[in-house]
Amino acid sequence: MAKKSKEARIQVILECTEHKESGMPGTSRYITVKNRKNTPARMELKKYNPILKKVTVHKEIK
Repeated sequence: MAKKSKEARIQVILECTEHKESGMPGTSRYITVKNRKNTPARMELKKYNPILKKVTVHKEIK
């Protein structure tokens, strides 16, 4: 039988880092896709946080 390979593209969740520190209720999360082979480390992107009403750093969570 042929061996199944791991898919290169996986779905990841990005969560706001500043929102946790602010203590406000709710959370800002985005779902995106990344290529596991090209970016093995965790992603960090600047995205808009509608609760804080500004652009903040969102980090990949597991």
